[in-house]
Amino acid sequence: MSMDKTFDAASAEARISAEWEAKNAFAAGANAKPGAETFAMMMPPPNVTGSLHIGHALDNTLPDILARWHRMRGYDVLWQPGQDHAGIATQMVVERKMAEAGEPGRREIGREAFVEKVWNWKQESGDTIMNQLRRLGASCDWSRNAFTMSGAPSAPEGEQGNFHDAVLKVFVDLYNKGIIYRGKRLVNWDPHFETAISDLEVENRDTPGHMWHFKYPLAGGETYEYVERDEDGNVTLRETRDYISIATTRPETMLGDGAVAVHPDDARYAPIVGKLCEIPVGPKEHRRLIPIITDEYPDPDFGSGAVKITGAHDFNDYGVATRNNIPLYALMDTKGAMRVDGLSYEESAEIATRAANGEDVGDVSNVNLVPEQLRGLDRFEARKQVIDEITAEGLAVTDAEGAAVVEAKKIMQPFGDRSGVVIEPMLTNQWFVDTQRIVGPALDAVRDGRTQILPDQHRKVYEHWLENIEPWTISRQLWWGHQIPVWYGLDLEMRGFTDDEGDGALDEVELLELLIDGLVQRGDYHHAAPHFEDVIEKFRDDIAGLPQPLEVSRVVEVADRDEAVDVFSRSLAEYNLSQDPTKLVYPVWRDPDVLDTWFSSGLWPIGTLGWPEDTPEMRKYFPTDVLVTGFDIIFFWVARMMMMQLEVVGDVPFHTVYVHGLVRDEKGAKMSKSKGNVIDPLTLVDEYGADALRFTLTSMAAMGRDPKLGPKHVEANRNFVTKIWNATRFAEMNGVRGGSDRPNPSHTVNRWIISEVARATQATNEALETYRFNDAANGLYAFVWGKVCDWYVEFAKPLFDGEYADETRATMGWVLDQCYTLLHPIMPFVTEELWSLTGDRKSMLIHGDWPELGRDVIDADADRQMNWVIQLIENIRSARAQMGVPAGARIDLIVTEADSNARAALAANAPLIERLARVNAPQDGTAGKGMIAVSAPGASFALPIGDVIDVTAETARLEKNAAKTGKDAEGLRKRLDNPKFVENADFEVIEETRQKLADLDEDLARINAALTQLKAM
Repeated sequence: MSMDKTFDAASAEARISAEWEAKNAFAAGANAKPGAETFAMMMPPPNVTGSLHIGHALDNTLPDILARWHRMRGYDVLWQPGQDHAGIATQMVVERKMAEAGEPGRREIGREAFVEKVWNWKQESGDTIMNQLRRLGASCDWSRNAFTMSGAPSAPEGEQGNFHDAVLKVFVDLYNKGIIYRGKRLVNWDPHFETAISDLEVENRDTPGHMWHFKYPLAGGETYEYVERDEDGNVTLRETRDYISIATTRPETMLGDGAVAVHPDDARYAPIVGKLCEIPVGPKEHRRLIPIITDEYPDPDFGSGAVKITGAHDFNDYGVATRNNIPLYALMDTKGAMRVDGLSYEESAEIATRAANGEDVGDVSNVNLVPEQLRGLDRFEARKQVIDEITAEGLAVTDAEGAAVVEAKKIMQPFGDRSGVVIEPMLTNQWFVDTQRIVGPALDAVRDGRTQILPDQHRKVYEHWLENIEPWTISRQLWWGHQIPVWYGLDLEMRGFTDDEGDGALDEVELLELLIDGLVQRGDYHHAAPHFEDVIEKFRDDIAGLPQPLEVSRVVEVADRDEAVDVFSRSLAEYNLSQDPTKLVYPVWRDPDVLDTWFSSGLWPIGTLGWPEDTPEMRKYFPTDVLVTGFDIIFFWVARMMMMQLEVVGDVPFHTVYVHGLVRDEKGAKMSKSKGNVIDPLTLVDEYGADALRFTLTSMAAMGRDPKLGPKHVEANRNFVTKIWNATRFAEMNGVRGGSDRPNPSHTVNRWIISEVARATQATNEALETYRFNDAANGLYAFVWGKVCDWYVEFAKPLFDGEYADETRATMGWVLDQCYTLLHPIMPFVTEELWSLTGDRKSMLIHGDWPELGRDVIDADADRQMNWVIQLIENIRSARAQMGVPAGARIDLIVTEADSNARAALAANAPLIERLARVNAPQDGTAGKGMIAVSAPGASFALPIGDVIDVTAETARLEKNAAKTGKDAEGLRKRLDNPKFVENADFEVIEETRQKLADLDEDLARINAALTQLKAM
């Protein structure tokens, strides 16, 4: 069948994709040779809510190249695909859709019904990105597509698996080792989603804000001499003060201050350290006092040098408060509004005052220091009222004109990366991983080379983060996710209890005592296990000390603690009336929180291979070989996988981590919707084809560099697709077919191109082995377009007639086959199509044999001769263009000097040189007036051009070009000589500038050389 004039990417891609999948071409082990080595990779699981963006396109093109390359070489390849359940993102999407449809919210319908809705949404819309990856050509084993919530109790049919079991097992095991623990700590709290989030999910932004300066009056009207000095110790200000000044960007948090801290070396405040000062807000009759303390945290040179300490609402303050035993007073609820619960302000202020005087007041979680009139207000509305009250009372610091000092300034403010709302540091009970217990092996594995991180700059980032790691908050106050496998029970603590009458019966007074003492004052037991049935006996052991004849007949599961108190109270009352032991039940309830998405995805390598079961896949493919990922999830995911796998199964999850750059726009700017420079990869695929996009991304994927992508780049590589297609059509029209073994030709041209194929194969292998994807792509571009489609096609044209016709057809067919094969990992669609159209094949190209061509294939004589011819033709063409010789003009070629090798090459290839360089038959002679010189190895030539160009006009043109090029080069040189530019510019910008300067210098040298020749004419 004759080829179409052009390659129809849209129809071919869909057809070829369907055929690949129909033949299970991507299945683990497909095309593997007997006893083959394995090659395994894990796809970084995109969020189930996701759709393909340009980062995904790069993130999946590069591993697909590795998968196809290894598969064609006969390796047993597994590229494992899958998706992450994406707790916050998915819950947000489903809740938004419910709101848009006018449906009741999740709290109205309840947890079970809401989770069912999420599963329904996942089955209807959750595979969007996976189908888009198929369009890109990702050759994953789609039959093994995994999901981080597979096997969860509520999972519908089709979502079976044991990933959920693996997650629960790891949690329970780490809990039993003491690596996972529950604690009350300050965490990042997202008031929109009402959940804790990790530091990595916080986006810090420079935001317009204000700094307010307030006076904290000293207790009892006490005064001190405040003195400021310059660097030489000279007094610059001396005055008597009855206050200490603080500055804050969040005045609403003043309500929860526990102290004011100053640096121990700050002489200005030495007279008042240890004294009390008054918080300048709140009811005057209950105005409370806090101590002035010393700590290393305050910076004497920043602001007033005094810092208010609100330990429950600031991470730095939390450290100061815990070091100095300052109570942590929580001010806000889960929505970021001022608290309405707890004790009255009067009672709370009294307890806080006792604490300020050094008394141990115990647990202060019930203390609410929000004045009654501010309770229930949004935090930012409360801020306004606090400022107004302080200012009205005259306790704002004022300037010389008496105006309150308020600095308008940029402040670094934390926002939730999903919600976009301001994050509030909150003191809450959460589950944590004690990362210090598991971080060591993850650092050692990289330092001793068991896992290599490329490029090296990212290894340093990985190590720095792990060396400074904080406890990992793994609980999230969401409904979509792996519910934490911990159950709680009431701590009855009744050992030694005897009823007043000693008859074993509980009267109403005794029952009340029990309820108050056992259910209110004490905490709760808790146990971790994969299932409720696994904790029953543990709770029976906890309550074994019930007084006789009390004995719990059943342990039952209830919704929450309130229901547990109610159920136990009723069952105890029924038992007291009936003395029937079957009436007494002990209720327990499950932790309502779910695990951080990154906890479950941290188990991705083993969870997708069937662990904790001893599966053939686990034995065969773990540890995996390569992880290709973006720099932005080194902390989120890579480091956590390293810690988790080493702790859980004692081995690294992968041997190599290749970290690619961030795809930027063609000007180097980060893509963002607000800038309007986001590039949709599917739009590019629709317009130019997947192959063109894939090749563009690969050619730009230089290690350690951010690709700069624009549609024009993809369009240029669509032209490369067209070039290959047209070369194949030319071959077809000349009777060329593929599918044969490597020929053994006699003609120099054919021997030369086989050598070039061998060189290209070796270079491609070396590039891919070292993850130099751009070198592989650019090398193949130069080989296929330059050596094959241009030079070889031109050299072969005259050979199709005559004695070398058959060997040339055989050679060209074999060469094009090698081109398709070498390009296939990067450009799979067009190469698969060309493979099917050009020969009788035993298999699709995806399962074709990768070339095995050693250096012995290279024919040194043919290689030297044809590369000499190419260099001569290129030099003549370059000189013609530089001097403005008309393209159609045929000029003489004067041989002024040539050694034996050069003469042999010239004699053997004169017709090619004449045709392609537009010159007459070479003749010996000497250089003279009106001639310019060109050269090739071992030979010199002269081109008489004086009669075909206007020397004066060409000289003027080149002088103008030289002036402009020199000016441009000088501008770049000055920029590079500027220390500020070198210090502040990005590495990429500096390197790009240096390259531009080198190119301009090279151009200028060529122009000046041409001018010298023109002047000599």
